[in-house]
Amino acid sequence: MKRAEVLDTAKEYVTKDRAADHGNMEDNFTTIAKYWSNHLGHDVTPIDVGIMMSLLKIARLKGNPYHQDNYVDGAGYLACAGELVDTDG
Repeated sequence: MKRAEVLDTAKEYVTKDRAADHGNMEDNFTTIAKYWSNHLGHDVTPIDVGIMMSLLKIARLKGNPYHQDNYVDGAGYLACAGELVDTDG
């Protein structure tokens, strides 16, 4: 998969209306941040969630660097975090 294809696929995933299936992205990341904050005992932000989900996808690449989905999803999660930074600041 060419880099433009990775980014185009990630763009398709993060810009189509997934709220019907998964709920609002910002609301979900906020909920995840609350659960993780409680579990870890320190504050995690919704922006952190996007970054850490991308890191999870990067870690999965260690086991199989040929699984394209991890590249696409990692780019998508970083795009979501970037959007939250834009709305947060």
